[in-house]
Amino acid sequence: MKHWILGAAVATGLAVSSSAAFAEKVIRVTLQLPETHSLGKNWMEFAKIVEEKSGGELKIQLFPSAQLFKDQDVPNAVGTGAVEAGSAFIGRFAGSVPAVDVIAIPFVFESEKHLRASVAPGSELRREIDGAIVKETNAKVLWWQAFGRNIYLNNGSAIRTPADIKGKKVRTYGKVHGWTVEALGGAPTLMSGSKQFLGYQQGAVDVGMTGASAVKSRKLFEVMDHMTLTFDSAIEFVAVMNQDFYNDLSDAEKTIIDEAALEVEARLRDEIYAEEAEIVTEMKSVMTVVDLSEAERAEWVAATQGVVTRFIEETGTTGAASIDAIKAAK
Repeated sequence: MKHWILGAAVATGLAVSSSAAFAEKVIRVTLQLPETHSLGKNWMEFAKIVEEKSGGELKIQLFPSAQLFKDQDVPNAVGTGAVEAGSAFIGRFAGSVPAVDVIAIPFVFESEKHLRASVAPGSELRREIDGAIVKETNAKVLWWQAFGRNIYLNNGSAIRTPADIKGKKVRTYGKVHGWTVEALGGAPTLMSGSKQFLGYQQGAVDVGMTGASAVKSRKLFEVMDHMTLTFDSAIEFVAVMNQDFYNDLSDAEKTIIDEAALEVEARLRDEIYAEEAEIVTEMKSVMTVVDLSEAERAEWVAATQGVVTRFIEETGTTGAASIDAIKAAK
């Protein structure tokens, strides 16, 4: 809470100074990841397009590495207007829109093609989730930011089967990920992305859940020896903007924002899986990378089947509709 209040105060101060120094409409963006990460680069591409097409009337200021707000604070910070825009792991909106966690259900997407179809702009799933987010939080979804797929990190003996998770304390980043860990016999511990390095270094958890890109950008290979490529769920962030701020833009400015969002979303999704493969190859030189056999993967699928049932029980008709939307996208 203290951090959030401090971040809000800093953000407000920046707003005042920005208004005094510039005639442009300044859009401050809070990001928990480094500027060099793919999501940071994605925002910089967005900024370039927006600033060029607006003739400099719209200016993007990126504050990376959680300088303003932690990931979990982004929905409230953007929704209340403490900052104009930002990125957050989509699971951070689960408190208001439980259905967002559907993408975290293990093995719900059968392939990259299936994932793309399910989360494409205008898809049934996107209409439902994006609409619910703005309605419940006042944060308008500009675009989804592909982050890659879930992997596991640990020290000691490599993780290959669900039995290797049993009894272990596992870092998670969302409710459904916690259910997955429980289904595997582990103990989930919610931990923000920015706290991973110290958490692993200090032994706060035995196992980590994250994406391959974070292993490199956060240098997690320095504190974890093994990376297991379960690729059991998709990791998606959302780029959001305060709805009131967006509504106050001119029609021409909204068009620039919307078109730029479509462009950078498609570009990132095309790049992210190629980058993921490159990072996995690179990490093989500094840690042990474990590829699961078909038999081992089948064990994971069987062990986590109950997560779908639990999700529907917890989220009701909305959750069931989200599952149906994904199935329909095949």
